[in-house]
Amino acid sequence: MFYNLLEEGGSSGSSSVITIVFIVIIVAMIGLLVWQTISGKKKQKEAQNMLNQIKIGDRVKTIGGVCGFIVEINDAENTFVLETGTDANKSYVKFDKGAIYQTAPAQGSAVAAKEEPKAEEVPAEPFEETAAPAKKNTRKKKADAE
Repeated sequence: MFYNLLEEGGSSGSSSVITIVFIVIIVAMIGLLVWQTISGKKKQKEAQNMLNQIKIGDRVKTIGGVCGFIVEINDAENTFVLETGTDANKSYVKFDKGAIYQTAPAQGSAVAAKEEPKAEEVPAEPFEETAAPAKKNTRKKKADAE
């Protein structure tokens, strides 16, 4: 259809150039679609591998921003239970595995990972301003020497 419109529009020289441009655009669009499909499948495979490798005790961040430790995995329902909060105020929330955004490997068990001692913070030294050394004016000395 487009080819017929192009031929009616002008001479054979200009229509062949337009046809070549049209073919190049079509090939570029097909190439882009193929590239997007391949990269999308690769990302999907990586995400599925990440979900298959989670285990109890792993640290997880969900797409909603909830962070915690996995305490239970139910492969039949494709869900997991996340423990979040402090020792005095724990919460357990059940999520779909598709809600996982980031994972970090388990550090022993969930309880052991939370009980790791934190490094003591060293108070920062107060900022002291020091005067920058004055630059010597070599031009003046040269002018005085002359």
